[in-house]
Amino acid sequence: MSIAYLVTHSGGFHADELLSSVILTRLYPDAQLQRSRDRQWITPAADRIIYDVGGAFDAEAQIFDHHQRPSPLREDGQPYSSFGLIWSQYGRAYLAALAVPEHDIEAVHTKFDTKFVLPIDLLDNGAVEPSVAGPLSALTLPALLGNLKPSFDDTSPTADDDAFLAALPIVSALIEAEIRTMAAKARARTLVLEAIEAAGTSPILELPMGMPYGAALDQAGADHILFVVCPRGADWTLGGIKLSNDTFEQRADLPEAWAGLTDAALEAASGVKGAKFCHNARFIAVADSREAILKMAEIAVQQA
Repeated sequence: MSIAYLVTHSGGFHADELLSSVILTRLYPDAQLQRSRDRQWITPAADRIIYDVGGAFDAEAQIFDHHQRPSPLREDGQPYSSFGLIWSQYGRAYLAALAVPEHDIEAVHTKFDTKFVLPIDLLDNGAVEPSVAGPLSALTLPALLGNLKPSFDDTSPTADDDAFLAALPIVSALIEAEIRTMAAKARARTLVLEAIEAAGTSPILELPMGMPYGAALDQAGADHILFVVCPRGADWTLGGIKLSNDTFEQRADLPEAWAGLTDAALEAASGVKGAKFCHNARFIAVADSREAILKMAEIAVQQA
């Protein structure tokens, strides 16, 4: 029997069932979203998926609650929310529905679970306090989604349901953007690994276009690479490589004499015809041709 109903609880909502609804409505666009606590709705049946309500977790019976005791736990003992349970069961199909290539699905599924799903699970279960985000706590996803709830003095009998349905496309856009970014990074990793192999022992990595490259450098152990060059529109860029995502420090800076210069002044300082710009912080430079940017890269390596 096909899925005709997606059932979650009525009343106020939280991030976990809202995010779960995004996954399920993508997979079952013709199913009716039913928010209820009535026993007739939250009793398992072949025509429905029940989540964040019902007092049981049974994937075969298509019920995914986490409020009962004992509650479902991950292999490492961390708690699931309904979002984690739904992602575990339906996340791969959701990625396929978003056209993530089959060979990248497992990696993207795991990464999204770690970066996006697990924090929701932990917050929903009180396993971490929102205050861990410090001054950014009001900007966490659960906090922002909480702002989409109706105000306390909204007396409309459909206020919660209306707010829930209005929030769905907003949350869907956020999740799909995150997935697109992760899928793009997976595609980029393949291209960067090929470029690293082509570079050999050179400290200069040439890429066919701008793309994320840090993960591939780490995977390849390419610590010898100091600079990255790639085309950007009609120009070419030369960039440094940050030591990590937690710092602006680089493996090597561009020459100090280039800092903040443009056009003729930069051509004079670098001795490279076609040099156009160097950032004052010395992490990126621009030239008008591949030949010019490679000359600048060679000079930067020599002076590093």
